[in-house]
Amino acid sequence: MATNLVRFAKDGATAWGVALPGGISPLSGTYATTADLIANGEADWRQARTVAPGVDFTAVELLSPVTAPARLLCQGANYRQHMIESGVNPDDKVFNMFFEKSDCSLNAPMGKVARPAHVRLLDYEIELALVFRAAITGPVTVTESNLADYVFGLVIANDVSARDVQLPQMQFFKGKSYRGFCPVGPHLAVLEREEFRYLDHLSLTLAVNGEIRQQDETANLVFKPAETITELSTFSDVAPGDLLLTGTPSGCALRVPPPLVRKLTQLLLPEKKLWATFGRMQARRPQYLKPGDVVTASIASADRVVDLGEQRVTITA
Repeated sequence: MATNLVRFAKDGATAWGVALPGGISPLSGTYATTADLIANGEADWRQARTVAPGVDFTAVELLSPVTAPARLLCQGANYRQHMIESGVNPDDKVFNMFFEKSDCSLNAPMGKVARPAHVRLLDYEIELALVFRAAITGPVTVTESNLADYVFGLVIANDVSARDVQLPQMQFFKGKSYRGFCPVGPHLAVLEREEFRYLDHLSLTLAVNGEIRQQDETANLVFKPAETITELSTFSDVAPGDLLLTGTPSGCALRVPPPLVRKLTQLLLPEKKLWATFGRMQARRPQYLKPGDVVTASIASADRVVDLGEQRVTITA
């Protein structure tokens, strides 16, 4: 059974623990960062998971189990149906799309996401995210058999996105990095080596005000974690505690026109008018997030051997 680590605040202090039925079993040591926990905390959390919980969930504030500073690396369009929805043939895609979010966007799993005043097209993206175990400083070949050497655990991440910044300004980093735009957790699930097979058998579900918007299986990832990390290592270093968001399923608020329509509008409309038209069309979609909306997200295997908990955030103005 995977070990579900949580980071929490209680009585003005921050601590780590193991989430168990009925509460949290606190770790005895103090770990300032996720990287510190990875390097020095294994004996502590293995012991804590054998101890009855001593802290009630209602007595704490759950925090992101990924701490800054950290790199938040992202994959774009990595689920088959999401590619089709975006006008891309997944069978023709021969390369990963990578980008980053600022670690200023890290947010608690049970908190609030503030919509910036200038943003109207606020979107959600549930993602399975991998927390790196080991530093990578050069090209490596990662396979299913050695993936556990590089990945410490799994978390839920919501890649909140300001589409009216990201697309018209061609600013992925800016449009996805406003403060609070990456709720993470609640669980940092540490898998035993033999449990890494579950990476192909996880269900993702995101709902807004109880209405399911996104639902898919990691079996439908186009680029799997091992090959993704192999490619990533050819051009980027990573450090323990860094995060890789592996892509979002179909069902986001954003809808793009079919490829032929996109090409025609790009040919016929000046850029300023093109993006004004885009904004008007998207603004008609009621799926974009508004203040007061409650977004829930969960990722788990069918048998609950791997269960990343339920994330629940409220959108505010």
